[in-house]
Amino acid sequence: MRGEVIAMDGYILRNRQEQLTLPADAADKLLQSGQGDAALLYLALRRFGRGVTPEELEKVLPISRLRIDAAEKVLQDLDLLPRPARQTPPDPADERPVYTAQDIAGLLTDNEGFRLLVPQTEQQLGKKLRTADLQILAGLYDDLGMPADVIYLLVCHCVERARSQWGEGRRPTMRQVEKEGYRWAQLGIFDQNSAAVYLKKWAERNRKYTSYLSNLRILNRPPVEAERRYIDQWMDMGFPPETVALAYERTVFYKKDLNWRYLNGILRRLPAAGWHTPHQVEQGEAAAQRPAAAGKSAAPAGDKDAWMRRYIKR
Repeated sequence: MRGEVIAMDGYILRNRQEQLTLPADAADKLLQSGQGDAALLYLALRRFGRGVTPEELEKVLPISRLRIDAAEKVLQDLDLLPRPARQTPPDPADERPVYTAQDIAGLLTDNEGFRLLVPQTEQQLGKKLRTADLQILAGLYDDLGMPADVIYLLVCHCVERARSQWGEGRRPTMRQVEKEGYRWAQLGIFDQNSAAVYLKKWAERNRKYTSYLSNLRILNRPPVEAERRYIDQWMDMGFPPETVALAYERTVFYKKDLNWRYLNGILRRLPAAGWHTPHQVEQGEAAAQRPAAAGKSAAPAGDKDAWMRRYIKR
């Protein structure tokens, strides 16, 4: 039965000159993940059956090098590939191809997805795309391999991010869209589902910035990029706004004003003591005021800065 698919317990075999086996647990993980690029990469690796270079994979897979890297990370997360020690690949935006006017004309003529994407992007950015802008858009679509519907979500996200950071009427440049696009690619965002998950998390985090800023006595403005980076670190370390407020009070006490670097130094030392929430800080303060052991005196009563002096270099 030439070409017939034969199903066996634990394997999927194709009756050809060569047979390719696929473990059932691997098939289950790939199906549940819904990651098509990861499935393609896994099949290619099984097909080679040996060590293979990225260049060889690029020749047999219909996806870009960056998408291959993202698929590799998915397979590692699914425990279908080991995690070798490796450096983060350089930003591929530094190596982007140059699209000529003829290349762009060909995409507009032959590809409906790209043809529809151009006016949609122009509408979101509020301007006519120049040749340089079209080259960037073509790179995201053709070289990076990002589908048109995902690029549209990317552009909308960049517009919303510009509005939230700089105010109404501000629009991102295509260079900024490109930079965020490569970030999405490195995160493995190549379909609407993964984009929706990312955008939901971003919206939730963006809403929290106001609470952190208000606890730092910063009102009626969005955070600038440097401030966002600090707040992102604190959220990643598990500090709620109330704990940041405590560190802010100590910062102002010692520095007479808000000093982001100093405040960040306070917070970065707290996880070593297991302190993240205000309640944990209060418990730590109480413990610091009790004799730690026989022969050691307690901290002076009412000394609420005792816990902080253990973690601050003045």
